Formats: sequence, structure tokens, C-alpha cells
Amino acid sequence: MSQKHTAKGKRKTETEQRKMNVKLLPLALGILLMAAGAFGIMHSSNNDENWSVSDDGILSFPVIKNIDYSSNDISAANDADIIREVSFESSGSQIAGLIRIPESGTNVPGVVILPGAGVSKEQQTAVPQLLSSLGYASITIDQRNLGGIDPQGDLALYMNGTEPVEYMMVHDALAAANVLADQSEVNEDNIAMLGLSNGGRFAIIATAIEPGIKGVIGISTSGYDTDSIELNDNINMDAYKFYRSIDPDNYLDMISSRRFVMLHSMNDSTIPYEYALRTFDKAEEPKALYPINGSTHGYSPLMAEDIENELGIIFE
Repeated sequence: MSQKHTAKGKRKTETEQRKMNVKLLPLALGILLMAAGAFGIMHSSNNDENWSVSDDGILSFPVIKNIDYSSNDISAANDADIIREVSFESSGSQIAGLIRIPESGTNVPGVVILPGAGVSKEQQTAVPQLLSSLGYASITIDQRNLGGIDPQGDLALYMNGTEPVEYMMVHDALAAANVLADQSEVNEDNIAMLGLSNGGRFAIIATAIEPGIKGVIGISTSGYDTDSIELNDNINMDAYKFYRSIDPDNYLDMISSRRFVMLHSMNDSTIPYEYALRTFDKAEEPKALYPINGSTHGYSPLMAEDIENELGIIFE
């Protein structure tokens, strides 16, 4: 890539990259599946004691508990909420997070917030503030690569028996839930997930594999529809299993009995609304989908009332 760009051209390139990160069409998956044999690497789905993938492409980890973390209260004088910087260890890295707890919060439910690609914890302000106004604590984390993904690079790691970054990002979400639940002001038995765009994908997977999570809200997100890929002799089945393991659609039935919620702008050009509808149709009850007028990718104030209502149901 040329190092010389105009500011406008650079912004365009970054936007296009984010769109590539979040769309990942099944057609592209199919091409990569057929090319996977080129890696020529003997694969084991459990060469690392910290993760494993079943024959059905379901990711799992050992029980995540007692996460080591440091914290520092940084509440501003003009902010009644408790704002707490935290740093915790997850999959060999330190993950930074911001905890927001409502004023005089006692035994409040908590929500893990996973921002979309390219969005830092400091930039993701509207959702934590909304949740606090509704009486909920939250932790917003800086995702690895700021939520960007490299499926082909992760496939290479997987085929070599090394933990893919996307698996680490699911682990980060689960570790964040553990840290949030450990706060004295938070009810450890009332934790939910909320993710935006790519963050929604990790939120769905994390909720599915951790039965203690009460429910999940996905904003401007979708699965990858890998179950529509036609299997044939040209498909590398280990690669197929990997792509199933990062596809939220493959985990939807594991959320059954807990609430599955999606909010999506009708004219979202980054992840089209029909992608969200396709994923929603695969999910089991109890579930809810809220079509939002407009083209916003990510949170819109038009979603606030629906989020309030759904969190009330999740935590009832």
C-alpha cells in the first residue's frame, strides 16, 4: 500500500477496510475453504489447552473465573457515575476496559459492551451512558485490533493448532464479564452481552458458550450463513469447521431459553438488513428483532427505548 494518501483517501480506505471486515460473504468463505489445502499444515483442533473446537464447529474454553485485573477510579467531578479503568489478562494479553456504574449503584445488573471494528472504548460512549441512565453497570473493552478481523490469517493459525485471534476475542468478552461481575456494586448473577457490528458477533458466541450470561443484544450485526455453503470434495473440512466456529449462526440454538435481541437500521449499507433478518430467522425463541428507520451502522438514539425494554425482560 502506498504511504502517500490524502486525508479523504485515507478515510475512504479505512472505511472500505471496515466494510470488508464486517461483511465476509459466504462466497468468500467458500473460496477460502477450497484454497485451505494450500496451507499444507497438519491440524489439530485442540493443540492449546486454553481452547477447543468440536466436530460441529463449536468453540469452547475451560471455565473462566477469578480473572486477575487492576482497577482505578477516574470519575470526573461533573459525572455522578462511577467510572473505573480496568486492565485484565486474557489469552496472554492485557485488555483495557472502562467500567461505568450508576450513581449509588447497589447490586445492579451489568452489561458487557463490545464495540464495532475501529471503535475504541473511549469512543463508545452513548451506549454505556444510556445503560447507566437505566440503572445498569457496564464494561466496555478495547477489542484486539480494535475489533478488526483477519479470517484468512486466523485460518492459518487454526490449521497450525495455534489459537486464532477471533477465539481470543471471544475469550476477552468472557473475561470482561468475569471482571464486571466481580465489582462490589454489580449483581454477579445478572450479566448480559451487548455487541455492535463485529462486536455483536463475538457477543453472540460468548453468550452461547457461557450459560451464565442472561441474554444478548446485537446491534448492526449478523452471522455468516456458513450453513449455506455447499459441501463437496473440494472443501477442506478442517477449514469448514473453523469457519463454522467463528459464525454466530452456528451457535444460535445454544442461546435458546435466553433472550436473543437484534436491532438493525433498515438501510445499513455496511451489514445489510437482510443479513440480520437471515440470522434472526435461524434463532430460536425467545427473540426479538427491531428494524430501525435510517442508515446508521451501529447505535442510534432511535434504539434507546427498545434497548430499555429488552434489558428489562433479560434481567426480570
